[in-house]
Amino acid sequence: MQNIDIPATNRTPAVVFDFDVGHLKLIGESYPEDVTTFYNPLFDALKSWLSDGSISKCRFEFELIYFNSSSAKAIMMIMELLDSAAEAGKSVDVYWFHDPEDETMEELGEEFGEDLKHARFTLEKLLDR
Repeated sequence: MQNIDIPATNRTPAVVFDFDVGHLKLIGESYPEDVTTFYNPLFDALKSWLSDGSISKCRFEFELIYFNSSSAKAIMMIMELLDSAAEAGKSVDVYWFHDPEDETMEELGEEFGEDLKHARFTLEKLLDR
């Protein structure tokens, strides 16, 4: 599968999906004008990659500083795909990085993490990354 590397814009996060090593990241802000147009290709690629029987592990990092409600739904869909893959036996680690002073993003991370039943979830403060 071809890796995905999309630079951040003022409305969309950087996307770094390195499928070769199983390390996937969303970094920045997410409030695209059309959430479906931005996220659907990412969902499709993620679904396809996770359904590959040879894939055994995945590390997904969220390092978002802001997202709107439409993006929150997209994030939830990503979390559901990851949790389903973990339920199917894949090793899935989800990391939610947040600024130590941003309580809102910390709380949102906690809420997303509570919905994961099978994937391992880690909430971490961004410290000089």
